[in-house]
Amino acid sequence: MIKLMSRLLTKIGIGGIDDAAVEIVSADNLAYDDARDLARHPDPNIRQSLAARKDLRPEVLYYLAEDDCPEVRLEIVANEMTPSKAHFLLAHDRDERVRCDLAYKIARLTPELSREEQHRLQQVTYEILEILARDQLVRVRQILAETLKDVASAPPSVVKRLAMDTELSVAAPVLEFSPLLTDDDILEIISCGPGQGALSAISRRPTVSAQVSDAIVDSDDIPAITRLLANPSAQIREETLDMLVEHAAKVKEWQSPLVHRSHLPVNAAKKLATFVADALLEVLQARSDLDPETLREVALVVHRRLESKEPEGHHEFDGMDTVCSNGDPDHGRALSEHVQQLDAEGRLDEGAVDEALRRGNHGFVTETLALKAGVSARLVDKVVSAHSAKGITALAWKAGFGMRFAVKLQTRFVRVGPKDIINAQNGIEYPLSEDEMEWLIEFFGS
Repeated sequence: MIKLMSRLLTKIGIGGIDDAAVEIVSADNLAYDDARDLARHPDPNIRQSLAARKDLRPEVLYYLAEDDCPEVRLEIVANEMTPSKAHFLLAHDRDERVRCDLAYKIARLTPELSREEQHRLQQVTYEILEILARDQLVRVRQILAETLKDVASAPPSVVKRLAMDTELSVAAPVLEFSPLLTDDDILEIISCGPGQGALSAISRRPTVSAQVSDAIVDSDDIPAITRLLANPSAQIREETLDMLVEHAAKVKEWQSPLVHRSHLPVNAAKKLATFVADALLEVLQARSDLDPETLREVALVVHRRLESKEPEGHHEFDGMDTVCSNGDPDHGRALSEHVQQLDAEGRLDEGAVDEALRRGNHGFVTETLALKAGVSARLVDKVVSAHSAKGITALAWKAGFGMRFAVKLQTRFVRVGPKDIINAQNGIEYPLSEDEMEWLIEFFGS
């Protein structure tokens, strides 16, 4: 209000405003007739100053909520005396700033309503929140989600709608923090195949039931399962944990959270000792919650492993030696040379890559795609990290592989979700243009 009056007084000095109107709108006591007349004043600065007053009748505030000037309507949103009827108008406002400010105001007021106020205003407030939760502007919905994410008195229907939003910036805060989402709600959301990142948000919830954990594990979403394993409050059945340990030999992201996870079953600890890195072996052997007998068995496994003559990361591959890099530069060079040798012998085809996928030898797949497509392994890694269906499709095309095999690379190598898979056109053809695929490769290479 002070800033608005200052702007008006500045205009007085240059003779650009109605002096009488300024005097009236700044008076301590404003008569109803004067307020009604000022609401129709041609100068938007006068109307904006009027909209900031806290002593206006509801009908005047409602009238100003339809003002042509967005700055006037923004003042109406900010005015704590604005009636709920005006909020309905503002919820459909054509100006994005107005709807964003209204979303923050209504969401912030929801938990502050007293029991009596909640009973009286609940229906009106909830209906406005429902309107804003369907707003086409992501920012409006995001403001609601951030403000309501941990509010126990928020309307459950609005919270569920936000949780199922297709935009991760909207859904994630509610999925991770809202106490109003039941297990049934979360299981329904998971069954609908939410967008990338949604399951990771669920995995970070303060409490994750065993049933929800099973659903996340069944999704095969590696980042989400990694966060689930790292969540100490997530309940994971022993059978599920054993299954994850079996797969962790190929999914390195799971190894550290498994080794550090509390209440680790004995069989899981012994199995982990057979394949985790040396640094994690030290953590495993230093755990204080394992009984002496288990620790002795883990130590025995470690001893046998160290005495093994077969170098770690070396596997037989249909008569062809395949070396996994394991992050070691020497191993990486050996793998690259091995892939080049297979290519020179004419044995680096889809069948070889398919077998590598089956064995979980992603290093071999990376080096093969890099060699055949004429790009760097770093570019391939960027495509994989981005879980890009289009990116891996472009690389498969560049490498000379068929589109059907590109689909297999999407699901088993890049782990693209079912809803995001790019399928072949006419059963065998690439659905993307060559120009688009060349651009994609240049994009990831930049």
